[in-house]
Amino acid sequence: MIKGKKILLGVSGSIAAYKSALLIRLLIKEGAEVRVIMTPAATTFITPLTLATLSLNHVHSELAVGDSWANHVHLGRWADIMLIAPLSCNTLAKMANGYCDNLLLAVYLSSTCPVAVAPAMDEDMWLHPGTNENIKKLESFGNRIIPVESGHLASGLEGEGRMAEPENIISWLRIFFINANQCAGKKVLITAGPTYEAIDPVRFIGNYSSGKMGIAIAKSFRDRGAEVTLVLGPGNQPLPQQVKVIRVKNAEEMYNAAHAIFKDVDIAVMSAAVADYTVANPAVQKIKKSDSAPEIILKPTKDILKSLGQLKRKGQLLVGFALETENEKENAIRKMKAKNADFMVLNSLNDADAGFGLDTNKITIFDAASGELTFEVKMKQQVAEDIVNTITKSYHE
Repeated sequence: MIKGKKILLGVSGSIAAYKSALLIRLLIKEGAEVRVIMTPAATTFITPLTLATLSLNHVHSELAVGDSWANHVHLGRWADIMLIAPLSCNTLAKMANGYCDNLLLAVYLSSTCPVAVAPAMDEDMWLHPGTNENIKKLESFGNRIIPVESGHLASGLEGEGRMAEPENIISWLRIFFINANQCAGKKVLITAGPTYEAIDPVRFIGNYSSGKMGIAIAKSFRDRGAEVTLVLGPGNQPLPQQVKVIRVKNAEEMYNAAHAIFKDVDIAVMSAAVADYTVANPAVQKIKKSDSAPEIILKPTKDILKSLGQLKRKGQLLVGFALETENEKENAIRKMKAKNADFMVLNSLNDADAGFGLDTNKITIFDAASGELTFEVKMKQQVAEDIVNTITKSYHE
């Protein structure tokens, strides 16, 4: 799937730059056309001549040479994907904050093609909160992150932060190009996050959902060419680019938004943690503290998943989520059947590293044909890939 693809390889200043030579050789062997951009720092680790010889193309490293200007806009439009490998901690920070002090950054900021990065740095740098925030920013911009690997580091230590091996990057690219148009022409609705049910103007009933899982699913569908609408409850997660986002606060607003969109979509994934009850008569003014507790009367909210299951037409796929604390499998299957869903994704609060607010999750997927797939604990973006792979496999069967 890499044959004939145009790969724009960015090389930044890291000892892992030596791997770019092997990466280029593998890309050429796969039949790709490769052009290379280096940061000034990268040229101290490996020479432009080496990469030019391997890529069969001139290597770009300066915005201007003599009276000639490097057309960074053209480079970013030429490629099928821009791959930055290695991505140093410094270049990562610059990309996350919109800096433009070298050719690689100018091309990145003006590129219209997908961008993937393979970070490379020492473990302490990789695990630093600032690096973590910068990675999140890049993901929110729509960039793909090729996971770092563990092993021997330039510092002499063992740990996380190694750039993915060139062979693994090639495997990642194969999957990327296979998936890139897998959902082209499909319209997808996703609900995510919590709902807040007002008690008075300053208090509410809610839950701990962050929306991370639903946002990750939206990114995965987007990356496969789908037209994605995300109905998102309250929260402060970075919003994904190239996804239509509709913000809502409460269950009624989420119900109305989902119903307005559902008739036009091919796939609907209901990952939101919608409140089961709302306040019957929320106070217009703030309730003042007194010696006696106020009486709050609750009423059930509208069941979004069940109502969409009743409207589901032939050819539509409906996916629900179940968060359980007991009898997990039985309750998830019962919910799937009762609500006419095609799939039910089970989360258990009894599983370590799974649940609200975390960056990891552990799921089991049930389908209406009595299938069951159990996955290990993974980062939520990887969990999203497992969910979307399962859905799309069913859609194309």
